[in-house]
Amino acid sequence: MPPVRPTRRSLIAGGLGAAAALAVPLSVSAPAAAADLVPIRLAGPTGPLPVGAVELHLVDPSRTDPWSGQPREVMVTVTYPAVDVHDRRMLPWLPAGAERALKARFGGAVDGYALPQTHSADRAPARPGRRPVLLHSPGYRSDRTFNTLLIEELASWGYVVAAVDHPYDSSEVEFPDGRVVVNRPDDASDEARTAAVLVRAADLRFVLDALAVLDRGGNPDAERRPLPRGLRGTLDLTRVGAFGHSRGGAASALVMYLDERVRAGIDLDGALYGPVVEHGLDLPFLLMDTAIHDGLNQDGSWPPFWRHLRDWHRCLRLADADHNSFTDIVAVAPQVPEPVRQQLQAGTIPADRAVAAVRATVRAFFDLQLCGRPDTGHLLRGASQRYPEILYIAG
Repeated sequence: MPPVRPTRRSLIAGGLGAAAALAVPLSVSAPAAAADLVPIRLAGPTGPLPVGAVELHLVDPSRTDPWSGQPREVMVTVTYPAVDVHDRRMLPWLPAGAERALKARFGGAVDGYALPQTHSADRAPARPGRRPVLLHSPGYRSDRTFNTLLIEELASWGYVVAAVDHPYDSSEVEFPDGRVVVNRPDDASDEARTAAVLVRAADLRFVLDALAVLDRGGNPDAERRPLPRGLRGTLDLTRVGAFGHSRGGAASALVMYLDERVRAGIDLDGALYGPVVEHGLDLPFLLMDTAIHDGLNQDGSWPPFWRHLRDWHRCLRLADADHNSFTDIVAVAPQVPEPVRQQLQAGTIPADRAVAAVRATVRAFFDLQLCGRPDTGHLLRGASQRYPEILYIAG
């Protein structure tokens, strides 16, 4: 029997990420030798600046993790414009323990594949300058690296991006001591999902506090691991945005409602939860969906949120897309076996077109809202000749 594809309702309402969609037992095979692995590759960023990144382990003693009962801890990758990346190790898409956990979810179907390397140089010296800061939250049962294509693109054009894993809600989170925490599925009720999004929003606020320490020259990493040279003073925390895919989009909206430091946000195809749905925002917000989701007509959380947006707001659509077309999964899908590809919800849009269109739209929004650069390509009006895949829905 072929694997069963999740329904649109379970996919959107639960914010289901790629890893969950792939958690289907397939034939188990023995691990392949490293030399025999088929490489999966991701395209590099197109901006003029090389990209560096540093991983942080942050522990919040003021909060108790609702799943573990211990102080809440998160893993974060901070990606930024770098001075020089030559002769430096590029971070893997997933560290080794998390990669093994993810492959186990495939039941052996991708054991013969090497997950990609990023184009982010580990702890490369930071390029001088005050940079706008973006917080990123991934989808439910997804990982913070699943939007690497977008994150590296933003950094290559001058942004600092802090991508956050939310342990027990994200798919697999590896800590510096080798522990790998995997997702604990919620009960799919609105109450459980709202509670999870509230935890995510608190995580993002805590990370923003840690970024302030980083900008002052402190080291918020729990193990005090070395930081990149030159990062101090480069984070402009008066220009902060948030964006996320699926449940991460809900967290982005909610953190804006709860924390006035976050000035603009994007929800990439996610249902919304929490008080922001009924109260809305006085700040710029972009919704992006697919025809499968059709958020303003088929997602009960989008219309009330939309009615209560009182600043710049727009709803755009990625044509011929499915839920994971906003993530790296759209580029991974053509490189894996057909039985796996069928589970990836990547749509029929060509991968290179999806990646280019999402990158350009997200950057155009933050360029406008955080940097004051006009949308000269008319992307945010769904009228770009260069990116016809971006459609205007409302605004």
